[in-house]
Amino acid sequence: MASDWGTITVGRIALREVFSVSETGGDGRKLSVAGQEASPDLTRVELVARHDNLLALEGTVVPVTFTDKPERNGYYTVESVTADLTEWRGDVVKSDWALSLNRLGAQSETDLQSRLTGATRVNQYSLMGERWHAPPIGHYGYYTGSSNPSSMTRTGEDGAITVYRGVPATFSPRWGCDPTDYMQGRVRFLSAGIELTGCDHECSTTDWQLSNGLVNVVPSASASLDVQAYTGGGWRSKLWQVFSGASTTVTSWDAVNVLHNEPEAVSVRFTKSLSPGRLYLDLTLRRGSRFVEGYLRRGTADTLQVRLATMENNTAPASGEYVTASANDAAGNRFIVGSASNFTPHASGGLSLAATTGLDFFLGVVAGGGTAAAGDGATVLRDQYLATVPERIYAVRR
Repeated sequence: MASDWGTITVGRIALREVFSVSETGGDGRKLSVAGQEASPDLTRVELVARHDNLLALEGTVVPVTFTDKPERNGYYTVESVTADLTEWRGDVVKSDWALSLNRLGAQSETDLQSRLTGATRVNQYSLMGERWHAPPIGHYGYYTGSSNPSSMTRTGEDGAITVYRGVPATFSPRWGCDPTDYMQGRVRFLSAGIELTGCDHECSTTDWQLSNGLVNVVPSASASLDVQAYTGGGWRSKLWQVFSGASTTVTSWDAVNVLHNEPEAVSVRFTKSLSPGRLYLDLTLRRGSRFVEGYLRRGTADTLQVRLATMENNTAPASGEYVTASANDAAGNRFIVGSASNFTPHASGGLSLAATTGLDFFLGVVAGGGTAAAGDGATVLRDQYLATVPERIYAVRR
């Protein structure tokens, strides 16, 4: 009789659940588990990616869930990983893996603490921005000490995610979350259709995806980037052109590598050869964000630009921190692009900065356009971009 295998989910990775695990007690409770993934049933590409994803887990704090042993669900530190890759050419490829996990606790006794460290982006407008934060869909008990933030809901492909606004700078938020919910609303980077864990991967330059369920960035055959927004129950596309100089559009990339890859934020670097020299484009997407953050950098000064592939009527405030459409598009939204730098608005809908080696920017939409929700207006998105800070998540005893 064929076995009905369950699933062990470790962070982003789903593995075939084995019949037994080994545990030790004491102050440092540990769980060890080993198994095998093979092609077939997986394709060779899927098997190798899963092997690499497993090796990227070492040293991380992850939710772990079991189909058949749900009492072992909880938060763990991955103490060590081994994975032996074996290939009989043209026949079978397999990865024999083993994980050693330190148990931090069940969801009922464990808080997740988000340490939001850093300062407001230096900007030309003397603005302080708005500190904001978005835990996973399904979290509970969001706690910021004696001062409470306000909150709003943004609905994306993964469901409704709560975004907290005006988060106190003097307290690291704590919240609870069932391990089965932790990955809901996460940021993900896919290469050739496979979601990646960690940073050590060979990435496709033509088939990739950066998404948080609200914003989805993919390559385009007719533009540098296709930045999509999830509104009205579907994805709405905007094509953007990136210029490496005053008149040179980037239509392809020579290399793609992952700089940072956690459920709360992913950063990816795109490299383009110049003649001579090179251009870097770094894109960062955060959980709950309505915009993707970007940074263009080259070795020698030139005019750097980011603008719509197809012109839309647009406007900018007198203070000049962003450019947005002056009317709703067919989906009822308005594009927005902005920067902390003292840029020049472009007539097509975009921004330009002359004689520079670097340009920061953000791209997104004002969801709902002229009737956007209070937390989705153009000035709020500008403020959230300026005050976005890195997040590190720790598991602490409740």
